[in-house]
Amino acid sequence: MASSSLLTFAVLVLAAALQQPAPSSKGSAVSATAKGTFDAKVTPQPAAEGDDPAFTRFSVAKQFRGDLEGTSKVEMLAAATAKKDSGGYVALERVTATLGGRKGSFCLQHMGSMKAGSFDLTITVVPDSGTDQLTGISGKFSIEIKDGRHFYSFDYTLPAY
Repeated sequence: MASSSLLTFAVLVLAAALQQPAPSSKGSAVSATAKGTFDAKVTPQPAAEGDDPAFTRFSVAKQFRGDLEGTSKVEMLAAATAKKDSGGYVALERVTATLGGRKGSFCLQHMGSMKAGSFDLTITVVPDSGTDQLTGISGKFSIEIKDGRHFYSFDYTLPAY
């Protein structure tokens, strides 16, 4: 009877072990917040024939410093309104940088509006846009402008590698 109980116990332990994921040799996923500053050079783009005059295109070149070190190129489409300090924009940005010791690139999608000087801005990583060591990145990016300086905060997650 003791050997029967021992056998049952061994079978249960083995069954439990088979249901557990095998230990991984990879590290764990990284969730962190990157902070720093950036410079932006904004260049208005000429309107093409047939463009709606309510829209303005811009190209922006950025240089990031801090926890995110690198550059980006932005293509932006903006709409102004008859009201001062109101309007909206959408943009796509490709960032090429080092983040948390990993090198690669990823895209950000911007959607912003301003009503009477009050901003509402959402910037997120485009799903599956990460390359090289930044493959699988996700997150939300925020921008703050104080005294003419640009600051960023980037809450991101990277898979283990």
